Formats: sequence, structure tokens, C-alpha cells
Amino acid sequence: MDHKIYEGIKDIEKKLGKLSSAQKILLATDGSVTTILDVLKGHVNIRTLVQEFRESDEETASLLDINEGDSINYRVVVIEGKEPLIYAISIIPVDRLKKDFKEDLIRANIPIGRILRKHDIESRREIKSVSADESTPEMVEIFKSNSPMLSRTYNIIHKNQVLIWLMETFPYSLFQD
Repeated sequence: MDHKIYEGIKDIEKKLGKLSSAQKILLATDGSVTTILDVLKGHVNIRTLVQEFRESDEETASLLDINEGDSINYRVVVIEGKEPLIYAISIIPVDRLKKDFKEDLIRANIPIGRILRKHDIESRREIKSVSADESTPEMVEIFKSNSPMLSRTYNIIHKNQVLIWLMETFPYSLFQD
């Protein structure tokens, strides 16, 4: 595990208290979160809150290593089983997508991990940060909890380029041992 992610988890524990094994795995994994959630909670689904194409701004262009104004897909979803489990934002440079991948993404109800697997896309995940933050009104509404939120950001890299930037968030109160 990357040293800064290990230190980030230790910082979260100093702030909030001990994290469960499942919480640590969800924050640090470089594998598919969808698969982990399927194992922990049974088959999960996606509820799409936002799905739109936009022009990248300066910050987004920097995150994705693209030009400002390039087309991106911006998607906000809740991954859920019987209850909301993860709130996720993904930003994807459209020019790096094959047609079939883009069509599955637009359908909006398929987790990104399953789309990658379906299209046999070899990729790796590069965890950028982990953090704990106060719950926002939107998170309270989605999760019905004002628990602090655990978050991570990461890139999915394909052919040495950022294919997808993601941020995943879930309540500290979830996935306790």
C-alpha cells in the first residue's frame, strides 16, 4: 500500500477512532469496489443522480491531463444494496472512450467496475487521497445519517492515461465490524 494512503488512514483513525477492516479495505483497495460491496452486502446496484456531458474546466482538465474545454462525462451515483452504501462521482474524458464503453456508461445503471470487466479493459487504480470530513446536507439526506464521511479519490489508468477520475464517499457508521 502507498505510504501516504497508509498515513491517511492513520490520520483518520486519530480523528475518528479505529476503522474496521472493511472500511480500510474500501479506502485502500486498488481493485473493484463493486466486487467488494457484492461480497459484503450482496449484489449491489447503481442509482444515478447526475449523468451529463460537460466541457472540462481548468481543475478537471488538470485532474485528467486533458485540455480545458475538452468533453467529459460527469456522473454522480449511489451504489446501494438494501441501503445506500457509497456515493460516487466519476469524471471521464470522452475522447478516451470506445463507442461500446460510452454506450454502457450512458445507460447509467452499470457500475464502472462491471463496465471495465465487460469490455476487458486492462487498467490499474492509483489511489490519490483518503480523508474524513463532516457530513454535508446532501450526504445526510442520502445516507439518513450525520456520521462523518470517509472518502477517497483515485484514478483508473488505461494505456498510461487517466481513463476515469473517481471520488467515493461513505459514512463512518457503515461497514463497522
